[in-house]
Amino acid sequence: MRAALIDYGSGNIASAAKALARAASQTSGHEIAVTADPDVVRASERIILPGVGAFADCMKGLSAVPGMVDALNESVLRDGKPILGICVGMQLMASAGREFGTHKGLNWIGGDVVPVMPADPLLKIPHMGWNEIALVQNHPLFADLGAKANAYFVHSFEMKPADSAHLLAITDYGGTVTAAIGRDNIVGTQFHPEKSQDVGLAILGNFLSWKP
Repeated sequence: MRAALIDYGSGNIASAAKALARAASQTSGHEIAVTADPDVVRASERIILPGVGAFADCMKGLSAVPGMVDALNESVLRDGKPILGICVGMQLMASAGREFGTHKGLNWIGGDVVPVMPADPLLKIPHMGWNEIALVQNHPLFADLGAKANAYFVHSFEMKPADSAHLLAITDYGGTVTAAIGRDNIVGTQFHPEKSQDVGLAILGNFLSWKP
């Protein structure tokens, strides 16, 4: 089995690939293919979409890879392959991003990406560091994490799902902040599993073993 890690010029690819390979060796045995080839995506059993930086730049970079958005739509929406979005990769699943204007997303999960606005003015933006993940609903992505699992965040924007049923987990940073979203075969984390040590490896392993 193969999992495709999309390389479109945005994302901590080397770190994500290393963490995924380690998680796969401990769980599912997937080959991790770092790829910008739509045909490799179509032929893979599941997909990981990373992303770092501004929403518009990431969406532009993804769209600039010939055939990639079509391959993702076919694989995810038509074929129902499991996909994990990481950080801005998760945000790209939204209808639109509101960073430096309004920019269309993949529109897989209704909602907008908006600025994080902590109630405490002393809290800095970007939100950077370790925060506890609080589950809003049970999901196989978070199986067997134990109590008070912490993950590593680096972001200034968050996705606000239009349907609360698509909110999987939150964290607190001067108020509630989206930590994970999902529906059907689609999941995404605002935090970086590849930087979240044992908790992150467990989440990646859960994704690789997940049967939607």
